[in-house]
Amino acid sequence: MSNFRKVPRTEWQPRPLHLQAGAGEWPHAADLYVGRQVTAVRLQSDVTQAELARAVGVSPQQLQKYENGKNRISASMLFEIATFLGVPVGRFFQGLPGNATQKGELAALPVDERITFLASSEGRRLIEGVMRLHPRTRRRVSALIAALG
Repeated sequence: MSNFRKVPRTEWQPRPLHLQAGAGEWPHAADLYVGRQVTAVRLQSDVTQAELARAVGVSPQQLQKYENGKNRISASMLFEIATFLGVPVGRFFQGLPGNATQKGELAALPVDERITFLASSEGRRLIEGVMRLHPRTRRRVSALIAALG
């Protein structure tokens, strides 16, 4: 006869990684970073959210969630995004802490509050409103903002 007590399976199974102590942070910093890099590359490529969303087969709202780190981007979706934007998938991870870059790789695009603002709904509304202005009026608005700042 065995000296071991019968342990229900749920007691001895390890907890999934996302439920372990210290791993429950959501959204994860890596998801935020990758989403911001997608935004940066998209803006650098002069592609709108609507254009990219249509190209990869998701709604603009879903793409916005990817870019804001609210939803994780699957490997296949990241591949589709990278392919459309003409960059390697690894481009979105460059500069991520703990992800050492190899010699000859491109440096990560700077991600700062300006890009975060441009990716926000407020930033998009502002840009869309300014773009509807006559070029001469836009220059005057720009000068006014510079004078206020």
